[in-house]
This record gives sequence, C-alpha cells and structure tokens, in this order.
Amino acid sequence: MKLRFALICAGLLTFLAACDRNDAQPPVLRPVLSIVVSPSADERPKFAGVIQPRYRTERAFQVLGRIVARKVNVGETVHRGQIIAQNDPLPYELAVRSAEADLANAKSRSQTTTAQLERTRTLFRNTVTSQADLDTAQQAMEAAAAALQQAEANLAKAKEQLSYTTLTADIDGVVLSIDAEVGQMASPGMKVMTLARTDIREAVVDVPDDIGRALTVGAPFDILLQADPSIRARGKVREIAPQADSATRLRRIRITLDSSVEAFRLGATITAVPDQAVGPTTFDLPVSALFDRDGESRVWLVKSAEGVVRSVAVEIADRRGSVARVGRGLERGMRVVTAGANSLSEGQKVKLEAEVAQ
Repeated sequence: MKLRFALICAGLLTFLAACDRNDAQPPVLRPVLSIVVSPSADERPKFAGVIQPRYRTERAFQVLGRIVARKVNVGETVHRGQIIAQNDPLPYELAVRSAEADLANAKSRSQTTTAQLERTRTLFRNTVTSQADLDTAQQAMEAAAAALQQAEANLAKAKEQLSYTTLTADIDGVVLSIDAEVGQMASPGMKVMTLARTDIREAVVDVPDDIGRALTVGAPFDILLQADPSIRARGKVREIAPQADSATRLRRIRITLDSSVEAFRLGATITAVPDQAVGPTTFDLPVSALFDRDGESRVWLVKSAEGVVRSVAVEIADRRGSVARVGRGLERGMRVVTAGANSLSEGQKVKLEAEVAQ
C-alpha cells in the first residue's frame, strides 16, 4: 500500500514538473519610449540689462556750510564749469576781508621795518649806532617780511575757501541724482549730486556664473533696445566681475557700446546677445523624462546592449513649457527614457520603442 502511494506521488510530481516546463515564459519586458540626446540647437542666449554711464562723478562741497541754492535738477544736461549749487558764502567773505586787513597791516609793518633798517645802516656807517642796533633792525625787517608772506598766504587760502562755496560741474554730462537740498548743512566731502558723462555708455548685464566664467574681455555682443528691438548697437565686454554675487549667483559684466546711439539713453533696458553660444553644452528633453529623487532631478538612461535602465542626476538649466533644458549630467549619444519615468526601477530591463514596433 505504501509503495503504491509513493509511486502515485512520484508520478504527480513528474507531471507537475512537465507542466511547469511547458508553461514557462520569458520575463515580460516593459516597453518604453526613448530618444538619443544631442546638443540643443546653437541658440545664442539672451540677457536683460540696463544702460549706464562708464564715467560718473560725485560732486561735493569742500567746506562746511549751509546750501543756499541748487541750480540743476535730475536729468538736466550740464557743462564743465557750470554752477550747480551754492553754499552760504558770508562766513568765507568775512574771512577774506579779515585776511585782506591782515595783509595790509603786514605790508605796512614790512615797509616800516625796511625804512628803519636803512636808517640804522646809515647811522652805523657814521658810527652813531652800534652793531646790536643794526642787528635788531635787520631782525625786525626779516620778521615783518615773513609776516607779510604769511598774510599773503592766508589771504590766498581764504579766497580759495570762498571759491569752494560755489559747486561747479567738472564734466559735460547729465545729472543722475540729487543728494542734498537747499537749507541743508553740507559737511566737507558730503555728496551733493552725481553727474555722468553721456558720450561713453555701457550695458550692465548680470549673467549666470558658468557663462561669466566662459566669457572673456573683448567678447563681442549685440545690444538690442527692448522698447524697439530693431534699434541695436555693437559692444565689447570691458569688465567681468571676479566672482558671482553670493545671493543670486550671478556675475556682472559691463559691455562698452562701440558707438553712441541716442536711443540708448541712460537707464534704458536692453537685451544683450553674444556673437557665439557660450556656456556648457545643453540638451532639450521633454519634461516627462524627468523625475525627482532625494531632492535631485534625474533621468533614466538605457544601456542598449543589456536593455537595462539606470538613473543619473541632471541639472536643469531652463524650462520652457513641456521642454526642459538640461545643462549637466548628459553626453551626446546617450539614450534617455522619455515616458514612464516614475514607474521604473534601478536595473530594470526594458524594451525600446523600436522593439515595441516590431
């Protein structure tokens, strides 16, 4: 009985094994859509900026005083030597009068001591006076001459101080800002207004740090007026900030315009376009190819030989609707899954679009 039961079980196991061999199927491969990436079209980047003067000067009084007049306003054109502001001149006019009086007194003393010296010399030659009297007269004359020189210097200084109460433009340009008003006390060196030359203008542009590193001084740019893009000018990079801003991670560049176009007024917004593409190579991918993991943007790469996927981190340079521009993480010729990115797993085997069509 036991032998018969053992034979029946052995037969059943053999039958089941045969069934398993007949029903065994190859693993189902997940079909995916994919593309082979290539660099984005050679599109020149565009950067917004503003027109600023290359040369500007801050005007300030050199003497303490109360501002009694301001002759210009913001935006007005000024010429070299034009009066733009005035301090109260009365204290300095009085100082000039005092210095003039001191000078007159010094001149009188100089004349008197000079005459006294001549008389003393005559008496000394006639042996009427002593050598000590002659030396005293000589010393008095020299002291009076020194006092005269000091009085002249004091008068020149007082007149110079008086001239500082009138503030003039030191360049031909335009008034950018007013920093002090009539009635305000102006200390020496306190900025009263800012003037700017209008003959040499620059486009000031903030660019991403990687592009700033790729640019060189002298790189040519097209400058387009945002209000009317048909108005354009040429320029060259004059200065590149040595480091990016700590908050924005943007690097400031200054582009000097080759010619002065009246439409590019100070403060006008512009678009700066480099002559050639700059910065790292980028690749355009559909947004559906991206997924997030651990705070990083990633894509699935397909190893065509093995037909398995692996994820790599990428850097998103820009998003435009359903298209994302990837700056780092990819290379030319890589195959990227473009659909179903969120349902794949590391090392999973897939079937490419070409195989799905078969």
